[in-house]
Amino acid sequence: MPSSELSVGELARRSGVAVSALHFYESRGLIRSMRNAGNQRRYTRDVLRRIALIRIAQRVGLSLRDIQDALAQLPDSRTPTRADWIRLSRAWRHTLDARVAQLLALRDQLSDCIGCGCLSLQRCRLSNPADCLADKGNGALRWPADE
Repeated sequence: MPSSELSVGELARRSGVAVSALHFYESRGLIRSMRNAGNQRRYTRDVLRRIALIRIAQRVGLSLRDIQDALAQLPDSRTPTRADWIRLSRAWRHTLDARVAQLLALRDQLSDCIGCGCLSLQRCRLSNPADCLADKGNGALRWPADE
C-alpha cells in the first residue's frame, strides 16, 4: 500500500515541477510540508492538486502574490475541489480580462514601432504615449515599473 505522504522527489516527479521550485513554493507559503523523524520533507497528497492549481494560474499569467492570496482562502489539509477552482477562477477573471485588453492594445500599437525598431523616437506611442516626455529628450525614458 502506498504511503499517504510523498517525499520531495516523489512530489517533483508526480507534479512535473523541479525540487527547487517546490522549495521556492514552500518558502512563499504556497505549499506546506511536514518533517519526518529523519528531518526529511514529507508532503500530503493534496499538495499535488495545489501544485496543479499554481501551475495553471502561472500559465495564465497570474503573479505569485495573486496565487498566494487565492490559496490562503483554502483550508490547509484539504484537496482543492472543483467548486474551489470555480470560485478562484471567477475571482481572477477581472485581472485576466484587464491583461487581455492590455495585450490587445500593445499589439495594436506595436506596428507603429516596427518601422524603426529602436524606440529612440522623440514621439513613441509605446515608450512615450501622447508625447508627454518630449521635453526630456529622445529614447526610452519611462520603464513600466516607473509608471
